[in-house]
Amino acid sequence: MTSTFASASDLHEQKPQLVELAANVYGYISEFDPNCGFIVGDDAVLAIDTRATPKLARDWIADIRTVTDKPVRHVFLTHYHAVRVLGVAAFGTPTIFASRATLDWINQRGQADFESEVGRFPRLFEGVEEVPGLTYPHVTFEHEMSFWFGQREIRMMHLGRGHSNGDSVCWLPDCGVLFAGDLVENHCGVYTGDAYLRDWIVTLGHLRALGASTMVPGRGAALRSPEAVHGAIDSTRDFITTLLESVGAGVRDGLDLKACHALADAAMRPKFGAWPIYQHVLAFDVSRAYDELTGIEQPRVWTAERDQTLWTALHQ
Repeated sequence: MTSTFASASDLHEQKPQLVELAANVYGYISEFDPNCGFIVGDDAVLAIDTRATPKLARDWIADIRTVTDKPVRHVFLTHYHAVRVLGVAAFGTPTIFASRATLDWINQRGQADFESEVGRFPRLFEGVEEVPGLTYPHVTFEHEMSFWFGQREIRMMHLGRGHSNGDSVCWLPDCGVLFAGDLVENHCGVYTGDAYLRDWIVTLGHLRALGASTMVPGRGAALRSPEAVHGAIDSTRDFITTLLESVGAGVRDGLDLKACHALADAAMRPKFGAWPIYQHVLAFDVSRAYDELTGIEQPRVWTAERDQTLWTALHQ
């Protein structure tokens, strides 16, 4: 087991690829970095998430320009983690949409999350010095809102807590495309450090009920059939369930966090150990599962110091 902190040793550059999902609907898909997407309307573009820094967002804008010269006037945040939202400055002054719970999350822990994630994922924050500050939405919704892009309805939906308290999806019922954010991963380590794990399983059921035929997951390749969509939802649920069951067994036996981490790794590695970023996420996942199963409902705020302390305690 590596003792290198989080993804500090991940130096493999990934070039995201534009993937056409439906008419005027595109994913921006990496091997296992966070995925984004965009929708081309009559006179403007809606971006789904923004990448981690303005520099990286400008690279994405250059790729968008190979499809359309229409301006990006709208941004939808699937949730708030720095790696997904701090590139917004490259788009000028778009109107930003997010769930109300996401806004609450920014106010409570946005700055701490920024500092924590830069330490965990240094490669993903190229040009971080350009980030002007936290990203705040201009329009929020409690559960669901429709945004009409010409004749196309875009439904922004907060289906329940999961990966964070504010996770939302972007659903295009006319073509069956769903941008799921980090509620669903496609054969990639599932980060649950800010999660509501038992709620997440329920939320996945609501997401599955939408009946998407195409999905952009948080990480991993786009899913291009109902069967593939269901498979990714099921494998994400299996990851969360196995985590809860293994850590739960340790808690019932009175084991401490480090022993629960070893128990979880033994249960999860045979199924998920080959998934990208599995080694990165496991420590944070086990810590959150341990907290939730011992009665700590609200995820504790991660800081750069807490990250390092936990990693050292579990890997020494």
